[in-house]
Amino acid sequence: MIDVRAMCAIGQRGQLGLDGHLPWEGNTDPLYVEDVTRFFAETQGHVLIAGPKTIASVPEFAFRDRTIDVIRSHEDPEAVLARYPGRRIFVGGGIAVWNVYARYIQNWDITRLPYDGEADRWFDPAWLVGGALRRT
Repeated sequence: MIDVRAMCAIGQRGQLGLDGHLPWEGNTDPLYVEDVTRFFAETQGHVLIAGPKTIASVPEFAFRDRTIDVIRSHEDPEAVLARYPGRRIFVGGGIAVWNVYARYIQNWDITRLPYDGEADRWFDPAWLVGGALRRT
């Protein structure tokens, strides 16, 4: 069985993005720093797949200790996941990616941060039941 997971942080009202970035990007409050640190610790040694914009924001050090794969919208998700048999795969964000891959994600690790400001991208709770749709 393939192990497909997602990790993300959302704001108090489900905020995910603003102008192509995390709405709280650059916030040095320990809660925000700890969330980013935990993401890189949890994905270390595993596979991270995401679209080109998300991968472009991954720091250089992260490429040394995890497999990172840029995925494209024209690719068959089952074929992408099949590239990594026996590996834990983290599906990186972005609404377009999660709209396609949610039905394969078995474990969502979501951190709710104290951010309550502006956003133009929101977490869709329907993604959380996407995995159940695949099994019926």
